[in-house]
Amino acid sequence: MEVNLFPLFLSLRVALTATFFAFIIGVPIALYLQRSKSRFASILETLVTLPIILPPTVLGYYLLVLLGRQSYIGEFLENTFGISLVFTPTGAVIAALIVSIPFMIKSATTAFGNIDPMMVQSARLLGRTEWNIFFTILMPLAWRGMLAGITLAFARAIGDFGATLMVAGSIPNQTQTMPLAIYDALLAGDRELANILVLIMTVVALLLLFAINRLEKYVGKRNRVI
Repeated sequence: MEVNLFPLFLSLRVALTATFFAFIIGVPIALYLQRSKSRFASILETLVTLPIILPPTVLGYYLLVLLGRQSYIGEFLENTFGISLVFTPTGAVIAALIVSIPFMIKSATTAFGNIDPMMVQSARLLGRTEWNIFFTILMPLAWRGMLAGITLAFARAIGDFGATLMVAGSIPNQTQTMPLAIYDALLAGDRELANILVLIMTVVALLLLFAINRLEKYVGKRNRVI
């Protein structure tokens, strides 16, 4: 039986891209939330947590309203740049990013919170810049939390169903990710194909977990040596 692996490669590409942006965007937000006690920080933390609480289909609907062709953003992008976000792989990335970034932010916030503030204060007194402190103190000490956040964000992104279906649809060889392909196979009564796709996803998940565990041990040994 010939199996179309496009959904697998699309899922990996979407999840990796979403995780990358979740890290780039999430780490600065996490650092701000950990340091700030302002009312805005409390509101932002609530908004960050919201995607974890809301059903994925609700998030997908909000994104569809926000980015669809009839929205201001969607209309502007399409008329100005000829870009359409909904029912495209880009839409799948955006959906995966929204559902996964809270896990990155939460993990990074906890990791930054476990660092002794006196270390940062001492570095400032010695004349180190904030960038230097971030890269030489905060990141090395928070790497376990960062890795946990990356793992959770990737797992959430590659397994998303509801938000991706609402925003990107399930167009074969275009926007159909593995969870959507499995659902469509079951819907069509093709249990054999569904079983194969589920097995592939399970193997991929196990390989990724193995790679992450190896990376964690390697980084841990390297930090102990340093």
